[in-house]
Parts: sequence; structure tokens; C-alpha cells
Amino acid sequence: MGAGHAHKLYRPGHSPVHTLPPHCKLAATFAFVLVVVSTPREAVWAFGLYAVLLAAVAALARIPAGYLLRRLLIEVPFVAFAVLMPFVAEGERVEVLGMSLSVSGLWGAWNVLAKGTLGVAASVLLASTTELRALLLGLERLRLPPLLVQIATFMIRYGDVITDELRRMSVARRSRGFEARGVRHWGVLAKTAGALFIRSYERGERVYLAMVSRGYTGSMPVIDEAAAATRAQWGRASALPLTALTVLVAAVCLTG
Repeated sequence: MGAGHAHKLYRPGHSPVHTLPPHCKLAATFAFVLVVVSTPREAVWAFGLYAVLLAAVAALARIPAGYLLRRLLIEVPFVAFAVLMPFVAEGERVEVLGMSLSVSGLWGAWNVLAKGTLGVAASVLLASTTELRALLLGLERLRLPPLLVQIATFMIRYGDVITDELRRMSVARRSRGFEARGVRHWGVLAKTAGALFIRSYERGERVYLAMVSRGYTGSMPVIDEAAAATRAQWGRASALPLTALTVLVAAVCLTG
């Protein structure tokens, strides 16, 4: 794997959560999300306990609440979708503030919001306490197909390169007096997108040829492999999903 690549989501620290091996945190996050998705939507109290568990992890990792909440804004499109569900769903209706809402739509909206928010929060905590390079090493440690890991590596490394290229093209347009103000300018923006695709493709070819000339044979060299986790580290990482699993069992028993 190549050198480190910092990301805006990562928040450096030396907390007990930061020091856990990346593959342990990946497995724990996946298991936690699986438990949350499996929880009956009627068990409202269970989702509250899941939120408390994530808050405890955030406190242990020294991640400020404001930092976490700002990054939860990424789920705004899902919130908009959930808000529409009570209005468009069919079935039994109920009056809320003078509006006729679908009961099944209300439950569906709650289901999307609760599970989606918890899943996004768990992912943000994972990204905030683990470097991207470490995450990729963790995926390799979990035996993810090497080709998928390489694709993810290149996406991470050259996403910023393409973004910078687009920024330079935007600066060039503005320096020539161009401002996108209406539909009539969509043609220029479409040409910009086409030019960006061609430049990205050509740059990808140049990068590939440079890699081949330096001995690339289909696999990236690993600079520092993720160390095997100890039983104690697996135990600490499994505390979150196991506690959530206990809540799930109780929720199923009470709602069943």
C-alpha cells in the first residue's frame, strides 16, 4: 500500500478507539449496523439505547458532539425521502396537525430515519478514528478481494487529483468572465464535464504506464501490513456489537 492519505473525516487522536486495529473496528461496525437493521421498528426504545452506545463510543474516542452532528448532514437526502413517506404511502390514515398521514408511512419514515442515522453515525465514528490507509489495510486483513482493495485505493488517491483539475478549470472559466447563471450556460458546463472526463482518462493512462515502468504487475506493494489483533483487542472491539445484540434480543422478545 502506498503512503498515507489524510482525509477530512479523520480526527487524529490517541484514544482507546483510535488504537484498535482497523480490521477489528471494521468488523465491529459492520456487526453493529447489522444488528440495528435487524431491530423491529416498533422497538423505539431499542434505537434510543443504540444511540446511547454510539455516544459512549464517541466520548471514549474524544469525538465532539458538534463534529459528529455536522458530518451527519450527509444523510439529508434520506431525511427528505423519509418526510415524504407519510404523505404518499397508502393504507390506514391518521390526522396529525390537521394533515392526513399514512400510519404505515409514519412507521416507514421512522424506520428509515432511525436505522439510517445510526448507520451513518457508526460509519462517521469509524472514519473519524481510522486513517483511510489503515482502513484499506484492514479490508485486506479481512480477506476482501485484492482487486476491490486496489480499486478503492486508486479512487481515494486520485479523487483529490480530479477535484483539483475541476477547480483549475473553474478558475479558468471565471478568469474569462464566465458565470453559470441559467439554462443557457448548461452547454458550457456539459463541455467542461466532457473535458474533465478526457483529461482524467488520459491522466489515468499516464499513471498506469508510469506504474508499469516501475515494476507494477497487478498488486500494490505493502509498506506496513496491519498487525494481527490480540484477543483483548477483539474483545474491546466486540463490546459495541455484543451489547447491541443484547438489546436486539430483548427487543425481539418484547415485540414478539
